[in-house]
Amino acid sequence: MAIPYPDVPPEIFTLPQVHLGEVALGPFSVRWYALAYITGILLGWRYCAGLVRNAQLWGPRTPTASVEQIDDLVLWVTFGVILGGRIGYLLFYMLPLASGRAELAADPLEALRIWHGGMSFHGGAIGVGVALTLFARTHRMDLLRLADLVAPAVPIGLGFGRVANFINGELWGRVTNLPWGMVFCSPHIPTDALGQCIAGPLPRHPSQLYEAVLEGLILFLCLRLATHRWGWLQRRGGIVGLFLLGYGVFRTALENVRMPDEGLRHLPFGLTVGMMLSFPMMIAGLWLVARARRSVHGTAA
Repeated sequence: MAIPYPDVPPEIFTLPQVHLGEVALGPFSVRWYALAYITGILLGWRYCAGLVRNAQLWGPRTPTASVEQIDDLVLWVTFGVILGGRIGYLLFYMLPLASGRAELAADPLEALRIWHGGMSFHGGAIGVGVALTLFARTHRMDLLRLADLVAPAVPIGLGFGRVANFINGELWGRVTNLPWGMVFCSPHIPTDALGQCIAGPLPRHPSQLYEAVLEGLILFLCLRLATHRWGWLQRRGGIVGLFLLGYGVFRTALENVRMPDEGLRHLPFGLTVGMMLSFPMMIAGLWLVARARRSVHGTAA
């Protein structure tokens, strides 16, 4: 028994080719994956602006940034997400494999074709961290307090991104006999050399949807409680610490049902790349949360 995988094209619509004199542009496909990134960034931008406008969340402190500065920050974050996500994918998932190195050697421009897929959350997180560091230095802001302001909006983009992964039929889970298992096969999913769907004919965990719920919805609600009920925007580093810890725990747990990438399925001790990249996040998150809790009682700055 398995739930049929919905036959949803990855393209929302396609713009026809346009001729400008002798130059032909297009056709251009608008994909769910690109829409997920755009929607996540735009909603995250407005959510951060709403946090700044809500004076009750900040207690006696003034907000970390003004609405105008948030408007500027969104461009920095966008570049951090795209560049970091792509570079992270190349470093963590392509270059370690002989097939990935061969593909890049044969066509180096493939490194730039993000529309072919291949973005790493951990790389994107590093890219956003670099963007926040540069922005904080430029505007003479406290980096941790700026990260506390941005972190509550990140799960919005994560949730939309995982739903887009599901629509694309990628990053599917391990084989399961649970009643909600899915056979990831449709006319829009790539096939192997024999014409079979690359996920095979067996039902698998819809791990993309698990991640959308845990890393997206549940993590968002946890951070929402921290900002709106517990007053943690007043605890320096506490919100970003909760995000790092929460994401690391959820991602590590879900790696047990998510299928590792081809060529990275037999790492020592049953680990996956996602687990190894999440462990430092959990350690940093624990340290920041503990530090933030102590600061409330005046024992840490």
